[in-house]
Amino acid sequence: MPEQMVAIEVEGGKGQASALRPARLATPKPGPGQILIRVRAAGVNRPDIVQRLGFYPPPPGAPATLGLEVAGEVAALGEAAPRWAVGDKVTALLGGGGYAEYALVDARHALPLPKGFDFVQAAALPETVFTVYANVFEHGGLKAGETLMVHGATSGIGVAAIQMAKAAGARVIATGRGADKAAAALKLGADHAIDTSKDDFAEAAKALGGVDVVLDMVGGDYLAKDIEALNTGGRIVIIATQAGAKVELNLLAIMQKRLVLTGSTLRPRTADEKARLAAAVEKTVWPWIEAGKLTPVIDARFPLDKAAEAHAHLEAGAHVGKVMLIA
Repeated sequence: MPEQMVAIEVEGGKGQASALRPARLATPKPGPGQILIRVRAAGVNRPDIVQRLGFYPPPPGAPATLGLEVAGEVAALGEAAPRWAVGDKVTALLGGGGYAEYALVDARHALPLPKGFDFVQAAALPETVFTVYANVFEHGGLKAGETLMVHGATSGIGVAAIQMAKAAGARVIATGRGADKAAAALKLGADHAIDTSKDDFAEAAKALGGVDVVLDMVGGDYLAKDIEALNTGGRIVIIATQAGAKVELNLLAIMQKRLVLTGSTLRPRTADEKARLAAAVEKTVWPWIEAGKLTPVIDARFPLDKAAEAHAHLEAGAHVGKVMLIA
């Protein structure tokens, strides 16, 4: 095991994409219950951008470096680390530190590579799949025969949500800005796609019979239209607020339709809660993956030392699917 490794730091602690720089840091050593992963690929996610800008600090005990999901080989084991052996190929959800040659993780937050998947495909799974499963199926309660509306449908989260909802037997209405993104959502399996740059998504959704669950990563003025689009007993799950976190809310509409408004974040959850979620994902979602019902869409790959370019690409917003780093 090398004493030092290459990792990506944010020069000055926060800044634009150009502030991301390769650095040499001490290779971490696994403690009790942890494994050390030799990282082969890492996902780039919007929370990484928010952290880089200084608005999403890592939870206590997590590395200051970015990176919430990786895939690679188990390189070392801490005491009482369950399940894994050195050399096992795994993908894992992290609290941080994935933009590096080595990353520490609670052994319970790692899962085996799905059959037939390479490291890049596997590293594209944890942050998106855990997020969708927790929010769409646990908090949103989506069931077979219901309709899910997904905003930002060509993002990494959106792509996973479309495929997972279809695997569960639900109908999917996707939204995105521009005809190209609407067309891409249909190719990904959505039953209907709405171009929000020219159409009112609430009116379009109502014309299609309404929706039962909304996965909203936009917030802002989308919320009122979410409420309008929902059927009686519908659920809205907020996972990001790109258009703003403060809204004016018509409580009467929520009362009349008996709606549920909820939301969550993944990173601050306790280690035990993430372990529970990992087990649920392996039980429910891994069979979908191995049956070919869920395949990550990789938009772009960048070498680890080009993390700045990867962030700039994600921020440009033209991507469809995941942006990945190759370590």
